[in-house]
Amino acid sequence: MEQILANLIAGALGGNAAGKASPSFDLGTLGNTIAGLVGGGVLGQIVPLVLPAITAAAQSGNLSIGGIVTNLIAGGAGGALLTAIIGLVKNKAA
Repeated sequence: MEQILANLIAGALGGNAAGKASPSFDLGTLGNTIAGLVGGGVLGQIVPLVLPAITAAAQSGNLSIGGIVTNLIAGGAGGALLTAIIGLVKNKAA
């Protein structure tokens, strides 16, 4: 549960950072946050599938700082990536 929460928070932060970094990606604060939450949640769940050592450590209760940092990076990157994609598509359509 903590991993999902970390992914969502990092995704929201990453989405807002991506939106504010480039006006072409910006969806507004609420849009950036929602896109970041979704992107962080999705990519944050995919990364442990690709890196099974993180999943094994979390299930055994031995989740290290490295595992937490990996989840935060994955969530933030997912949030930023999805916000950028949605922002580009929105601006192309406009």
